[in-house]
Amino acid sequence: MLTHEFSVPEPSSGVREGDVEFRKPRATPLQTPSYLTEYYWWAYAHPLAVRVFERDWLINAILWGNYDRLRRHALDALGPDYSGRTLQVACVYGDFTHQLIDRIARGDGALDVVDALPVQIENLKRKLGPQRRARPQLMDSASLEFADETFDRVTMFMLLHEMPSTWRRRTLAEAARTLKRGGRLVLMDYARPNALHPLRYLFQPVLWALEPFALDLWREPLETFYAGLPLKAEVPRRTFFGGLYQLVVLEKV
Repeated sequence: MLTHEFSVPEPSSGVREGDVEFRKPRATPLQTPSYLTEYYWWAYAHPLAVRVFERDWLINAILWGNYDRLRRHALDALGPDYSGRTLQVACVYGDFTHQLIDRIARGDGALDVVDALPVQIENLKRKLGPQRRARPQLMDSASLEFADETFDRVTMFMLLHEMPSTWRRRTLAEAARTLKRGGRLVLMDYARPNALHPLRYLFQPVLWALEPFALDLWREPLETFYAGLPLKAEVPRRTFFGGLYQLVVLEKV
């Protein structure tokens, strides 16, 4: 397992005026997190990655045929009330954001989507078209440029396993900071599969080679990474596909 320590800048807060939030202008251009360019250039950072991976059938294959199921459960966990503001942390290949917008539209809410890679933001803008309820923004998840308690709900879909431990903890801390008291944080990600699951032994070397931080979520429970934050489990953790995936729903207290 490769382990690295990263220095993450302190988050800057937004400024509120009435019900409108104004982001402080960024003093310097956003620096792409080093783990993305070092380990995930082939999947997200390279312009050709979008052409390769932006295919629903491929995303479904990568998730062993579980994409529709996992997306549905993650979105269901955010509802049923989608009014107010929702934050999606990281752009997602496939139609996850489209499905989220459809649900938000029923509750007259708004959606912010943040990602640290310009190529991913531009890809999402192309996919969405002129969607008034979605605001894609270039931003590091470990240093969000939103004021405290901005959002009613936050979601991370298959994101945390891609991050080194330092970034993962800071991303969860930023989600908790920008979430309103009583708001909901929904996490869908990998987990350690059951002992008799064949992928426990076949998939492990693949993850080690291509996603070196993913096995953190096999070794430690997800709550390890948000310990000490004002978050509590709203419902018991759910697992899918023999334990390979987990859904964690948290409430800010």
